[in-house]
Amino acid sequence: MIRALRAHDAEACVALRRQALLDSPLAFAASPADDVGSSLEGVREQLRRATDWFIFGAFDPELIGSVGLSRDRHRKASHKVHLWGMYVAPSHRRRGIGAELVRAAIRQARALPGVEWVHLAVSSAAPEAQRLYERLGFEVWGTEPDALRHDGRVVSEHHMSLRLELEGAARI
Repeated sequence: MIRALRAHDAEACVALRRQALLDSPLAFAASPADDVGSSLEGVREQLRRATDWFIFGAFDPELIGSVGLSRDRHRKASHKVHLWGMYVAPSHRRRGIGAELVRAAIRQARALPGVEWVHLAVSSAAPEAQRLYERLGFEVWGTEPDALRHDGRVVSEHHMSLRLELEGAARI
């Protein structure tokens, strides 16, 4: 089951986020030491008052995957949302859960007035994630070399975007 997380999901969300950062350190810019998503109260409060900031979760029955979506806070850039923090627990991968999470985020993006673009960055250390995004229609528009460094490894980040269709066009 995929649904938007609520304040009572904050503890599970923080635990899954920590698992993600430890399991795939080169897939995320944050680390456990500096991640704002590691603050239980901060996440709970954000989920309580979310209007342009969402986290979608996959449950089986516990939280086994999540993805975030946030609208650009600047008025001149409010036609864009950013997909972030995509993660599915290793024991639940290759079942289509990631695609369902991204589709839920895209549906939410379409429901936000004036939103035309979904942007994301994907690490070169996560080629499976990049292939997933490409299957869902995202295209690379640029690559940042030397984007992340961890334990002597260096990775690039590919910046991708999806233009949301006009009303009546095909939908994911």
